[in-house]
Amino acid sequence: MADDTILLDHGSGGLASQELISDLFLKHLDSPVLRDLEDSAVIDNQAGKLVFTTDSYVVDPLFFPGGDIGKLAVHGTINDLAMRGGRPLCLSLALILEEGMPLDDLEKIIISVAEAASESGIPVVTGDTKVVPRGKGDKVFINTSGIGVVDDSLSLSSKNGRPGDVVILSGTMGDHGITIMTRRAGIALEGNLRSDTMPLHRLVDSILTAFPKAVRTFRDPTRGGVATTLNEIAAASSLLISLQEEALPVRPEVRAACEILGLEPLYLANEGKCVAVVDGKEAENILDLIKQQDEGREAVIIGRLEEGKAGRVLINTPIGGSRVVTPLHGEPLPRIC
Repeated sequence: MADDTILLDHGSGGLASQELISDLFLKHLDSPVLRDLEDSAVIDNQAGKLVFTTDSYVVDPLFFPGGDIGKLAVHGTINDLAMRGGRPLCLSLALILEEGMPLDDLEKIIISVAEAASESGIPVVTGDTKVVPRGKGDKVFINTSGIGVVDDSLSLSSKNGRPGDVVILSGTMGDHGITIMTRRAGIALEGNLRSDTMPLHRLVDSILTAFPKAVRTFRDPTRGGVATTLNEIAAASSLLISLQEEALPVRPEVRAACEILGLEPLYLANEGKCVAVVDGKEAENILDLIKQQDEGREAVIIGRLEEGKAGRVLINTPIGGSRVVTPLHGEPLPRIC
């Protein structure tokens, strides 16, 4: 392509659009189904229930330590499918581009999408591109949708929690949220602040294969963080969730950044972690399995579901006190994903 920025003509559906598709998108997204360039993708019949999700990504900045908007979009949609026990089959990719966006930046994002899809084993099979005038967008917005299948016998839900169940968190809290915030603000801090974005479908599949009857629900603590996710589980199950403060995993550099900025890691977004509510009798065995895998090496048990004040989350402190953890109020960190 002769131009080095996105033009309105790239969204016209004409020759420039065709060149953008063939010279950039198909160059990197080499899926046989996508290459047909039909109006929709035809997916072979699959045994089980279909699971479907969609999400939009408007993160600022587009590129950050540990990832970028393209990788985030792929991983986020895969994880949404996985949290319902779905085995992801395929993704769609739709982009809204702003006139004037550098084509080099767009290509970096598409390369990242292609790498994330390839590493995850989940192809992009259909997509769309639109262009808005300069000043009417912010470089690029991405929408991804995903389709997967769930075994007929499986029914994961936040409503499934029972007294005695245990809450497992697959790793440290707040890595993505604090990375985006410090990067956006231009704040340089010691330590290796990086987004935790990663796909979790293989981790989830291994747990469900080994312990199909012991898992009540998986949840993806993105916006609103672990605190908001746990409040939603407590409300859905009509139970109390009791947490142990000393068990909550936070990297030292994340904790230090939060103290400087006055933030609580419990409310920061995570893009490569899951909350699992499991049968207390199998919790230690499930934790051992999770810790054997790269996605869960830092997994810990953080709390339990109990009879009590329905819908409430409490943190128990090392000195014997407790405090209520409410859902996130307001938006302390806009455009994190």
